[in-house]
Amino acid sequence: MRLAFMGTPEFAVKALAELVASGHEVVCVYSQPPAPKGRGQVLTPSPVQAFAESLGIEVRTPKSMKAAEAIADFTALDIDAAIVVAYGQILKREVLDHPPLGCFNLHASLLPRWRGAAPIQRAIMAGDTHTGVQVMRMSEGLDEGPIILSGRTEITATDTAATLHDKLAALGASLLPVALAAIERSQPDGQEQVGEVTYAKKITSEEAHIDWSRPARELDWHIRGLSPFPGAWTTIHTPKGEQRLKVLMSRVGGATDKAPGTLLDGLTVATGDGVIELLRVQREGKGAQDATEFLNGAGLSAGDVLG
Repeated sequence: MRLAFMGTPEFAVKALAELVASGHEVVCVYSQPPAPKGRGQVLTPSPVQAFAESLGIEVRTPKSMKAAEAIADFTALDIDAAIVVAYGQILKREVLDHPPLGCFNLHASLLPRWRGAAPIQRAIMAGDTHTGVQVMRMSEGLDEGPIILSGRTEITATDTAATLHDKLAALGASLLPVALAAIERSQPDGQEQVGEVTYAKKITSEEAHIDWSRPARELDWHIRGLSPFPGAWTTIHTPKGEQRLKVLMSRVGGATDKAPGTLLDGLTVATGDGVIELLRVQREGKGAQDATEFLNGAGLSAGDVLG
């Protein structure tokens, strides 16, 4: 098929690579405009843009796909279908109606659970035991279209947002050629979404703050769901004053009668119900460290209270 591909982050790169490898002709790629990165705030292409350009595919980065010029440029494309993977922009009806076979979205959850921006993080943060990816026929509503094809995977006790991201990116990429083959053969309408609707809203820095009064099990979900970015965080007291400490990996421990936030042995912390071990952390301006390495120079001791 002749395809347009619309995607931005690393998650979408595997999908684009799989479409090209499976013999589809990607005639144009759309991605979010280059964004300032690093200390120098240098404008940097998205992972999808960089990968597409390395393959010699035309890349377009309109600031808004709602603009008349952007819509006109898209509807001038000679394509059979469009594939959307974490693009980051809302598409108007004129865009959705242009490809003869339709526009299809690869979404990283089992809809209608976790519609929206952060489905991978929210699934872990909620304590879900499984999740998946789905190819859906797009509608104007947020992730509301009928489902063409699904794939499921377990969320393990050691999964972080990073590891689950990689599993779902690979699973989703493998589904796309299968879904497109079915679409080319019969143009299926897909199955309507069934079940409770939940929304995966964007993560805020304040939300990432660790509330030690919560049960240890919920805090473990919270920490792993936000690792490595933006990173669940707490505060510690040092000779230089209060510092923010990101927690990147954790494990649920036993019981305690200490007040929530109290540091026990090593980096074991009392919570509202039980204790939690902090296995990997990152101090402001420093690289990530395992607990043992961090404690060597942290100046913390049992009885200290994390904020």
